[in-house]
Amino acid sequence: MTPTNTDPEVVVSPRQKKAARLAEAASGGLKIILLKIVLLGIVDAIAVYALFVLVLKDEWLVAAIVAVVTLVVNWIYFSHRAIPAKYLTPGLIFLLIFQVFVIAYTGYIGFTNYGTGHNSDKDQAVQALMSSARERVPDSVTYRVTVVESLEGLGLLVTDPDGEVSVGTATSPLTEADNAEMDGNVAVSVPGYTSLSFQDVLQRQGEVFDLEVPVSDDPNDGVLRTGDGSSANIYLSSLIYDEQADTMTDAETGVVYSDIGTGAFTSESGEELLPGWRITVGFDNFARAFGEESIRGPLINVTIWTIMFALLSVASTFLLGMFLAIVFNDKRMKGRKFYRIIMILPYAFPAFLSALVWAGMLNERFGFVNEVLFGGADIPWLTDPVLAKISILVVNLWLGFPYMFLVATGALQSISDDVVEAATVDGAKPWQVFRLIKLPLVLVTMAPILISSFAFNFNNFNLIYMLTGGGPRDTSAGINVGATDILISMVYKVAFTGQFRDYGLASAFTIIIFILVAVIAVVSFRKTKMLEDLN
Repeated sequence: MTPTNTDPEVVVSPRQKKAARLAEAASGGLKIILLKIVLLGIVDAIAVYALFVLVLKDEWLVAAIVAVVTLVVNWIYFSHRAIPAKYLTPGLIFLLIFQVFVIAYTGYIGFTNYGTGHNSDKDQAVQALMSSARERVPDSVTYRVTVVESLEGLGLLVTDPDGEVSVGTATSPLTEADNAEMDGNVAVSVPGYTSLSFQDVLQRQGEVFDLEVPVSDDPNDGVLRTGDGSSANIYLSSLIYDEQADTMTDAETGVVYSDIGTGAFTSESGEELLPGWRITVGFDNFARAFGEESIRGPLINVTIWTIMFALLSVASTFLLGMFLAIVFNDKRMKGRKFYRIIMILPYAFPAFLSALVWAGMLNERFGFVNEVLFGGADIPWLTDPVLAKISILVVNLWLGFPYMFLVATGALQSISDDVVEAATVDGAKPWQVFRLIKLPLVLVTMAPILISSFAFNFNNFNLIYMLTGGGPRDTSAGINVGATDILISMVYKVAFTGQFRDYGLASAFTIIIFILVAVIAVVSFRKTKMLEDLN
C-alpha cells in the first residue's frame, strides 16, 4: 500500500519542507496579506486613473486591455494556487510594455503615413485646418464670458445679449447651462465647473487666449474666443467643411479639396491642405525606400557603409586586442599588470564622452591632431567623406580594442599549458601553435562575442552622432542623410530632425534593419557551430 501524507511513516525531506514554507509564505500570513492589499491598491488606483483617461479619449480597446490585465493581476496575487505566476507576472508585464509593445507599435507605424502634417486623426485635422483659417467676424456680437475649468480642461461660461447662458469647452460645443449663478446680468459659475478668478486668468493667459469653444457641433458655425477673459467674439473660418460630401472648400478662392484616401484634403490639381491625418498606407513606405531613386540610392550606400563599418570595426578591434593579449600574456614581459591597466583605460571612460573628446581633437581648425601633430595643417578629418569614415574607424578602434583585449586575455589563459607543450614537443613552431591550436580555441570562446560586437556596431549610434553627426551631408539625397551615417543614425534623422519628420518611413527602415541584423546573426551563429567540435 502506498503511504499517504497522513501516514506517520512518511518521511518529508528538507526540500519538501522548504517548498511548503515557501508556498505558505507566498500565499498566506497577515503581514503578507496586508502587503498584498497595499501594493495591489496602488496598482488598482493607477489602473482606475488610466481607465478614466482612456475612456475620456475614446481609447476603448486599450482601456479593455488595462481592465483585463488588472483583474488578472488581482486574481493571481489573491489566489493560493497561482504561485509560479506571482513571480512571473511583473517580468511579463514589463516585457510586454517595454519590448513586445514597442516592437509591435514600431511595426505598425511602418505601415502608416505618420509624420509631419499627418500626426493626428481626421477630426483633429479638420479642427486644425479650420482653426488656422479663422478670422473674427466684423461687427460681431460681443458675449460676456467667465473662464471655467472642468476635467475636460478650460471652457467658457457664456451669457449672450438675450440673457441666455451656455457653457462649453474646446472639445464640447456650447450647451445650455442650468442653475447658473448670476452676478447682475453675467453668469459667473455653474455646477460641475470651477470658475477662474482674474488672477488665475492672468497666470494662464496663454491658455485662455488660445482657447476656442465651438458654437455648435457644426464646425462651420465658428468658435468663441476671448482676448481678456471677460468678453468673447465669434470667429469663422474661410474653409467650409461639408461632412456629407467629405470636402473642404476655400470660401475665398472656391477651390474644393476632397478626401481621396491619401490622408489629406486634396484639390483636383493635386494641392494638399495640411495638416492631414494618419492613415494606413500598406507597403507604400517600403515601396518608397526601394522605389524612389532619391531614397533608394542613399539607402543602399548607407547599408553598404553600415556593414563595412561593423565588419571593419569587429575585425580591427579583434586583431589589435588579440595581438596585445598575446604580447602581454608572455610571462617573460616585465610590468605586465601595469601595461594591462593602461590598455583598458579607453574602455573605462564613457564612449560618448570619448567620442566628443576625439571630435575636438580632430577639428579641422583648432584640433590637437592638426595643430600639434601636423603643424597647423587644415586636414578635414570630419568634413571630408573619405577621411570622416577613416576617422570613425580609428576612433572606434580606440574605443573597442580594450574589450577584445580583456576577453582574448581570458581565453588565452584558459588554454591548458599541456596542450601547448605537447605541440612544442612534436616540433610545432610558435606560429603553428598559434594558428592551429590557440586561435581556434580562442575563437570557440569569442565567436558569440564577435557576433554580438557586430550587432552592436551595426547600431552604434552614439559614436556616429557624437563624432560626425552623420556628416558631411549628402545634398543629392531625398532624405536627411550624410556620408558617415549608418542605418540607425539615418533612421534618427528621418524621424526626429529636419523640417519634415517621417515616422512611417523611419519605422520602415527600422524593420529593414531588424531583418538584416537577424539574418546576419542567424547565419553567423550557424557558421560558428563548427567551432563547437573543437571542445
